[in-house]
Amino acid sequence: MLAPRPLLAEGTLQTLKWLALLLMTGDHINKYLFNETLPYLFEAGRIAMPLFVIILGYNLGRPNSWQAGAHRRTAWRLLIFGLLATPPFIALGGLWYGYYPLNILFALLVITLTLAACERALAGQRWAWGLALLVFLVGGALVEFWWPAVLLGVCTTWFVRRPNAFAALGTVLSLAALTYVNGNAWAMAALPIVLLARGIRPNLPRWRWLFYAYYPLHLVALWLIRIPMAKAGYLFLI
Repeated sequence: MLAPRPLLAEGTLQTLKWLALLLMTGDHINKYLFNETLPYLFEAGRIAMPLFVIILGYNLGRPNSWQAGAHRRTAWRLLIFGLLATPPFIALGGLWYGYYPLNILFALLVITLTLAACERALAGQRWAWGLALLVFLVGGALVEFWWPAVLLGVCTTWFVRRPNAFAALGTVLSLAALTYVNGNAWAMAALPIVLLARGIRPNLPRWRWLFYAYYPLHLVALWLIRIPMAKAGYLFLI
């Protein structure tokens, strides 16, 4: 017997978004300006990506989200702002070969495209299962946090759409797999945070464009801040 579909109030989702944004910003300030010397910010920052992915999965798992064109709109926004974020993301450094992996917005894009292919397959276009697997495998190899992040998004959406033990297990295993990517298990904290946040329902406005635009803008701001710091003799390790 299926569990009841999980429901999160709009105020809860906005609260989780702001928390993820705060954790991400603190992590990036620590990484790009202070050489990861500030205590606890790196660990706390490992919670940000899972929160963003769970929120995306919840939204794309809403009833009729595919019919309403949510996947298409989300994919275009992620592509546009992911491209805008790429120059400052590369300029800040710390990437393999100077450009790899692609930034987190592309990870969210891979999740969205994988889920879009799954929706086509469920609608009767059986060939789309192969497309979903291809996007998952190739896209997951190119983005931050790799396949665990993509699998987390897929399993979250699956559980929201049709609650079941396999989707729940996949969600937990995805978070556990991030331990090998992050070097710690702090990503696991995202689940209890989401569960506890269900009782928080503030009346916050839904500024959807803010969360897309903030990512490239805050990277540009960090890059500009580093310029006078470097001239003053501060050494950046990445």
